[in-house]
Amino acid sequence: MERKIAIQGIKGSFHHQVAKEYFNESKSLIECMSFDELVKNVLEDDRNLGIMALENSIAGSIIPNYALIDYNKLHIIGEHYLDIRMNLMALPGQTIEDIREVHSHPIALLQCKKFFSRYPHIRLVEDADTAETARRIKEKQLTGIGAVAGMVASEMYELPIIADNIHTVKSNKTRFVIVKAQNSVIPKDEINKASLKFELEDMQGSLAGVLNQMNNYKLNLTKIQSMPIIEKPWQYSFFVDITFDQYEDYEKAKINLEAITKEFKVLGEYKKGAV
Repeated sequence: MERKIAIQGIKGSFHHQVAKEYFNESKSLIECMSFDELVKNVLEDDRNLGIMALENSIAGSIIPNYALIDYNKLHIIGEHYLDIRMNLMALPGQTIEDIREVHSHPIALLQCKKFFSRYPHIRLVEDADTAETARRIKEKQLTGIGAVAGMVASEMYELPIIADNIHTVKSNKTRFVIVKAQNSVIPKDEINKASLKFELEDMQGSLAGVLNQMNNYKLNLTKIQSMPIIEKPWQYSFFVDITFDQYEDYEKAKINLEAITKEFKVLGEYKKGAV
């Protein structure tokens, strides 16, 4: 049996676009309407992979997904940065004056708020997924309803684009990670990025000590995200991403970091994606 790729959303979604770009080949997709469902499908078969959005250059981190990866002991085996381009689409023959409602994911609508402020006759309706809205418009032939989604959805569901690139901030990127139930080992000379999680003692200078160790071993901190520990009020876990030129530097730093932190965990060692 071939491996399958679990994506959040349906075909035509941004997760689907990442699957097409990252794997450069046709793969069987498992469409999931939630990240919890995605994780379940990854865990059910060791061959399966999952694609999860982790952070956006405008909206910031998707914190619940960090928790999902950690709690379910998933391994990050790769990453992909996607330019997010929001487009308004509808059934053929309609203009923006014909559109009464626009449906899409709440984050997509938020990122296009300035554009829609010019069209007060349009009501914005939050929905579960960008591509699912486009598919519903096509299948039910809904006139007067528009969708905000990517180019792949427009092509797949044959919805002409009424207005393209309608997001307010034009430099809009989302970082996606490729996750697997079992670690995927690649040659050490190809690994130049790692994702780590740890806790710290509640004492002055503990985080500074971690940062000093990273600097001593020439590690570049590209991301740090704190998250409350539910069972320990006012204490936090730290999720960090680091890049490096030499795997040997990272290996030495990892030993020292494990010694000065609590609950130290490697979430993934992989090749960094092109931004």
